[in-house]
Amino acid sequence: MSNAWRAGGHRKLESMDLKRAVFLYLDELGRARTLSDNTLSAYSSDLSGLVDFALLERVDTTRELDTELLRQWLWSQAEAGLQGSSLRRKVSAVKKFTSWLVRLGHLEGDPGLRLRAPQANRTLPRVLGRAQIDEILEGLATRAATRDPVALRDHAMVELLYASALRVSELVGLTVDGLDLSSNTVRVVGKGNKERMVPFGRPAATALRNYLEGGRNALDPDLDIHTVFVSTRGGALGVRSVYQVVAALLAELPGTGPVGPHTLRHTAATHLLDGGADLRSVQELLGHASLGTTQIYTHVSTERLMKAYQTAHPRA
Repeated sequence: MSNAWRAGGHRKLESMDLKRAVFLYLDELGRARTLSDNTLSAYSSDLSGLVDFALLERVDTTRELDTELLRQWLWSQAEAGLQGSSLRRKVSAVKKFTSWLVRLGHLEGDPGLRLRAPQANRTLPRVLGRAQIDEILEGLATRAATRDPVALRDHAMVELLYASALRVSELVGLTVDGLDLSSNTVRVVGKGNKERMVPFGRPAATALRNYLEGGRNALDPDLDIHTVFVSTRGGALGVRSVYQVVAALLAELPGTGPVGPHTLRHTAATHLLDGGADLRSVQELLGHASLGTTQIYTHVSTERLMKAYQTAHPRA
């Protein structure tokens, strides 16, 4: 029996060095002889590339692997010109690797389950227009005006996601001590346990104050939860709940593509670049260790510019 299990059958999560995990996984595949030499070589190249990308993002253990990192890596491959069968093979390689990690107790949940290869005509992340964002936030503000605790929470949560471009994991992990309404900043811990300060604007500050004064106490009367955002059951809000809230909002809008909280992060980053922010500042805001990861948003901005030009210019 694997040492990933305690007596009594309860799983004990055992994080492992990412590079070593890939080595052991490939070694097991090689000994099993279930793949052709060509496929095994391709998987080795794919997973080595993932490790290199993860290390640039200061992720070096299996515990830190998540769906966001895998998607960012996949997008970087698509941006480099990889398409079709190559992208699908990379997705297959990663999904089998993360499933193996879960089975052996090196991951609690499988981040590869929701991973999909970008379509040939959609390699860039989905970005909402400013009018769409305004529509979402105005609708949430209207609901929050009823002073319903959940409506106040959802308004503050979405305002902050868009204002600060936080990862959903950073949002649900945000503590009351990490929120500074006097300076409109939040202190979050991102990839590789790297702490950073992230600013947000006045609309988000107002929504947060309204939630903290009239919503959070109602959801957590005993004030025994340290995280800012609280569930309807009184515990810390989970990632899945945030996904459900945001997905419901985006489902009402036209367009295709992802409907999770990451779309708000993409949108915020793109709008910052559209507004003239420099790439290094956006990199710091997003908490990217590699500038190359942030550069995907310059492609999004360029694509939006080209579409606007082709639509509006008489000689496009």
